[in-house]
Amino acid sequence: MKKYKLFINNEWVDSSDGRTFTSSAPSTGQPIAEFAAATAEDVGRACASARRAFEVSWGDMDPDKRADLMLKAAAIMRRRERELAELEALDTGKPIAETAGFDIPFSSLAFEYFANLAREVQGHVIPPRNEPKTCFDFVTYEPYGVAAVISPFNFPLHLLTRSLCPALAAGNTAVCKASSMTPVTTSILGEILLEAGFPPGVVNIVSGIGGEAGEALASHREIDVIGFTGSESVGRRLIELSARSPILKKLVLELGGKGPFIVEPDADLTEAVGSTLLGLAYNQGEVCCAMTRLIVHEDIHDPLLEKLAAAMNALRMGDVLDPRTQMGSLISLSHLEKVDHFVKEAVRAGAKLVCGGARYTVPPCDKGSYYRPTILDDVSAGGSCWRDEIFGPVLSVRRYRDIKDAVRMANDTSFGLGANIFTRNYRTAYWAGRKLNAGSVWVNIQNGSQIASPFGGNKNSGMGREYGVFGLHEYLKVKSNVWNMGPDLMKE
Repeated sequence: MKKYKLFINNEWVDSSDGRTFTSSAPSTGQPIAEFAAATAEDVGRACASARRAFEVSWGDMDPDKRADLMLKAAAIMRRRERELAELEALDTGKPIAETAGFDIPFSSLAFEYFANLAREVQGHVIPPRNEPKTCFDFVTYEPYGVAAVISPFNFPLHLLTRSLCPALAAGNTAVCKASSMTPVTTSILGEILLEAGFPPGVVNIVSGIGGEAGEALASHREIDVIGFTGSESVGRRLIELSARSPILKKLVLELGGKGPFIVEPDADLTEAVGSTLLGLAYNQGEVCCAMTRLIVHEDIHDPLLEKLAAAMNALRMGDVLDPRTQMGSLISLSHLEKVDHFVKEAVRAGAKLVCGGARYTVPPCDKGSYYRPTILDDVSAGGSCWRDEIFGPVLSVRRYRDIKDAVRMANDTSFGLGANIFTRNYRTAYWAGRKLNAGSVWVNIQNGSQIASPFGGNKNSGMGREYGVFGLHEYLKVKSNVWNMGPDLMKE
């Protein structure tokens, strides 16, 4: 079993108190690797290292040089793609078809995309109005300083690089922390950056338990901006820590979701079923923007659910390293029990169990935390299954008669990350798209990400946006500069 230390100032170091923890594969329960557990002291050393690197090298480095180093890292990551995909599948419990087809390639792409954006950061000139005509008014964009990047268990490397890469491209240095449940590929990133020739301290990686290492990182005085993807409760805690800090920190938060999708009576049902399988069952439903609330017109309710149930029952569950596997294991047995509790509670409250609703234990899945994809019909609008984020392959269904009622049902949630609508009528799609309170709206397609498109949520789903130019600018300060250039030469 490989042992990973903390990556601080381009050196691999033990925890200050020598503690370690083990990451295990949720699909088998077998240990994968051992990690140093960072203390608050270790986090402080990492933050100090990042501050020195920002002031000495990275912050003022020519953007082209920063970009070149990021592209070298991307090339190394692509060379190690298969290794990373296998480890990510083992560490998270998701199928290798997903890690090799999306997670790891998208992580490499983040380095490439934001490396090239680093070359394009430009300011603006504001024409003088009330000021003297000799005033030169211009806007510049500058890095914040040190970024804390905290990633969740469901897409460890992908969601880390989604925040880390724009932070680096903007000129910030970083201290990174992955979930203690899935730290493997984040630690390997240290090897990649070291080989790529990144200066010491530009990226530091600490592993450890969130309540200790995570809070120490988020509240540290040297941290200027925090990029976090994870639960609403932790997001609120980060806001609280920032508020208590002597200096408020910039926060970029992508939190939970309860994705509604509306299916109109004129929709292509085959298209809607295929999109639902990807939108709900992808990564076992452990996706913030998963399509979890089906709001279906009463005229097509029965045929749609019949097709959906058949398709879900046909999904192949199995060994996560088998490229034929379509659904893997939930992250842990405790999380599986939480998902199952949601389902049983909804059934007790009167919901109809259409399919699933139980653990899957057919070998080789008997040692993991596999849960059958589940459909619950006629779920109570006030019940936890309809209102709370389950983070598992559970679809809650309600019917509607009028599109205005459907949109009202979709918006009746504390979340606002993603929403979908399926219809052949583009006037309906346009109207609904304007009215849906979500950071992303997908029409006739499942939830998904394009690296150049902004992604983020409204309400309790977070603040700020990731991806694209929008994501880059979350890690740049805006400065207004007004210079009086002296007497007007034309009047002399």
